[in-house]
Amino acid sequence: MIQVAVFGYGTVGKGVVEVIETNKALVNKKAGEELNVKYILDLLDFPEDPYGDKVVHDVDVILNDPEVQIVCETMGGTRVAYDYTKRALLAGKSVCTSNKEMVAAFGPEMLALARENKCNYLFEASVGGGIPIIRPINSALTAEKIEAITGILNGTTNYILTKMEREGANFEDVLKQAQDLGYAEKNPEADVEGYDACRKIAILSSLMAGKNVKYEDIYTEGITKITATDFVYAKSMNKTIKLLAQSKEVDGKIYAMVSPFMIGADHPLAMVNDVFNAVFVHSNMLDDSMYYGRGAGKLATASAVVADVIDCARNMDRTIPCFWEAENVVLGGIEDAKRSFFVRVSADKESEAKAVFGTVSAVAADVAGEFAFVTDVMTEKEFSEKADKVGILSRIRIEA
Repeated sequence: MIQVAVFGYGTVGKGVVEVIETNKALVNKKAGEELNVKYILDLLDFPEDPYGDKVVHDVDVILNDPEVQIVCETMGGTRVAYDYTKRALLAGKSVCTSNKEMVAAFGPEMLALARENKCNYLFEASVGGGIPIIRPINSALTAEKIEAITGILNGTTNYILTKMEREGANFEDVLKQAQDLGYAEKNPEADVEGYDACRKIAILSSLMAGKNVKYEDIYTEGITKITATDFVYAKSMNKTIKLLAQSKEVDGKIYAMVSPFMIGADHPLAMVNDVFNAVFVHSNMLDDSMYYGRGAGKLATASAVVADVIDCARNMDRTIPCFWEAENVVLGGIEDAKRSFFVRVSADKESEAKAVFGTVSAVAADVAGEFAFVTDVMTEKEFSEKADKVGILSRIRIEA
């Protein structure tokens, strides 16, 4: 029997225990040995919970128990989780986590500790919730050179943008609806400003590069400036607007960013709506592949954690390879990235905009007092310089 402990009995932690207990026969069969949740670590007691008798408040009870071989870290944050995770790995206990903050900030360090102590640090649930993406990159796509990863990696923002498009609503109104439904936090900054997606693309970029991509180095822009009017234009262009997290290798340099983009209706990611997420991968032999599903939620995320638990059970005393070295990648500057842009200016600046931007494609839509257009492909630096000269109302990047 393999004993398992859960750090943190919040939404995902409860889901982990539920998945293991509900699918016990199937989980044990696939693990090749019986799994048992021996401890649940939390500050609170849960007397009404069916597994409340497993709750302990002292992490040392778990760390000093040689029977515990696998830990599920579902605490979130880094302050306490870092210390507990490190101590578990040093004790030779494998750790399976859904904690994107931890993985993005300390992934290489934890992977090195796992190798040194002949255990595992697995984090499938940290990026796509229930969407398998870490495992495909580390196993199914190992023969591939991955050249680009583009994803819709945050369910809250995707829900908001979907509602804005379908209902013609403004950002603030839809955000309030999302909060009322529990899709957005009371403080939604991490989601709507793109920080959540930034950490996730940092993890994927690191796996793509095989070296460490620091999330702090990734240009990040959220959706707070997107308006209902932007969707009027997008519809007239047969496009939609999505918050994309992307990483691309161009001429030997990796460019990573999080930003709203206009994408064509025929793009696979255009069909990813509501709280669903997807990751679109381009590699040199397979070409394009996409991974789609629920990017968050109690059971979806817990399912991915338990899948990692099963992998750990199958690989006791063996470290599963993960190609993520500690050396930091120097990202290409965003100012050198090339693309076209959708631009809105006031109607009285049409002539000036044409003079400054040169060849542009006008966008016709039922919006009074404005002139909208799409630029030729240019660098971000060139665009910023031209936009400053004209004084634009807004711009949205276009994904080819």
